[in-house]
Amino acid sequence: MTAQPARPQGSGPKTASVMDVSPFKPSLVKAVFRDVTPMHVSRSAAWAAASVTRTVLTEIIDGARRAAAEEARRKLIPGDLLSAIDRNVELEVGDKWYEHSPTFQGRTGVLYDAEGVVVPSRKRSGSRKPSAVVGAHRFEAGVKKLLWSQAATAVPAMVRDLDGIASVFLTDLARDAAMVVRDGGVKRFGTVTPVMSGEPASPPFLKDSLRALSARRGDTRTIGRDDILAATTMQLFGGNLRQRALTEAREATQNTPAG
Repeated sequence: MTAQPARPQGSGPKTASVMDVSPFKPSLVKAVFRDVTPMHVSRSAAWAAASVTRTVLTEIIDGARRAAAEEARRKLIPGDLLSAIDRNVELEVGDKWYEHSPTFQGRTGVLYDAEGVVVPSRKRSGSRKPSAVVGAHRFEAGVKKLLWSQAATAVPAMVRDLDGIASVFLTDLARDAAMVVRDGGVKRFGTVTPVMSGEPASPPFLKDSLRALSARRGDTRTIGRDDILAATTMQLFGGNLRQRALTEAREATQNTPAG
């Protein structure tokens, strides 16, 4: 039986501990992918997608923890989530969740259609078809486990928002991975790697790796690990978060069978 990781102490990101937590199980990942595509998802792809989602959520939680600490609070609130995103544009992911959450109502503003008419907010659909928003509750256990690994607690509204962001992000990752398989590679990824202001340029090995992901060979009915990595370059536009997500996903799948 695998021992439970020790609860981390202090502040700041807990990369080693987080790598051991694996809060989003491959079975959950595959369930999300089934909502999006009939393609087979390899075991290594499921682990890679879980790792990327974990990396993104860990960074969001860490940013929210810093915002709470500035106000001498230990429990995270939705306002800390907004502060984290405001301070780091890389964290603005899973944005389809924003229009469904009261936390982001003031942030998203009024929507207009092509004719300039105000688009009313969406109402809950009576459809039974699963969606990233309807299925967000599936991530609650993983989000709570991730919070615990970061020595953080959060009010229910904050947990709800983290659930929703994780669900939407992973659903978008699944759609992009399926597109990579269908198109034979990343068709909308260029040779320029965006860099955040004040950050050093991406190292050559990362640029070479990203170029390698732009072309694909192999089974056109199976989503593999490299398809997830390619989709990650589409979901995370650049900077440290994308580099870390790709690196940690590779590490998480080093000993995982491809099938």
